[in-house]
Amino acid sequence: MILLAIDCAASLCAASVHDTGAGRELGRSVRDLGKGHAEHLMAVIDEALAQAGKTYADLGRIAVSTGPGSFTGVRVGVSAARGFSLALKVPAVGVTTLEALAAETRDALGPRAVLAALDAGRDEIHAALYDEHGGVLREPAVLTLGEAAAIAASGPMALAGTAAKMIAEAAGKDLEFGPMLATADIGTYARLAAAKVPGDRPKPVYLRAPDAKPQAGFVLPREAK
Repeated sequence: MILLAIDCAASLCAASVHDTGAGRELGRSVRDLGKGHAEHLMAVIDEALAQAGKTYADLGRIAVSTGPGSFTGVRVGVSAARGFSLALKVPAVGVTTLEALAAETRDALGPRAVLAALDAGRDEIHAALYDEHGGVLREPAVLTLGEAAAIAASGPMALAGTAAKMIAEAAGKDLEFGPMLATADIGTYARLAAAKVPGDRPKPVYLRAPDAKPQAGFVLPREAK
């Protein structure tokens, strides 16, 4: 099966084409944008497909990073994945940024529990805890630094994500670290999605409301006729 993975959850706009049967990547394209994922995503996907020598008609599954991460980037990626799924009549599978970072940590350090945590600003941390096999021990949630540090101090585990170092310092423990990044390599999303059983369509994992909200109280009254 040929799988297309896309990630727009952080600053990267990334796409990878994988042959799941052979277990190898056929092509990829990655741009470090910061913003503007919607304007670049189709070109990034086309580059990955061209490098792989594949077309949209060859795809048997779509994988997408579902966050937590950039509100706009996650929405762009998930919307694209669901659109491709509908148009191509193939399943779409979501992989969270936290489970992908935890998987890379186990790849680097071996089987162990991993607390994957992202610095979300406003004194918030978006985190999830996984066991040594990738099973979810604590679902993605918004935590304070104190709450995250208490989890890190509760038993042997490694830390990953942009909040890893601050959590270790707050916990006062000498802990191992995986990647301290906002997202994983695009190939990791492809590998994890290939092993999942397709279910419901992927949904964004936002964990908090968007910063931009519609204005209220400024509706002009209609003029009576």
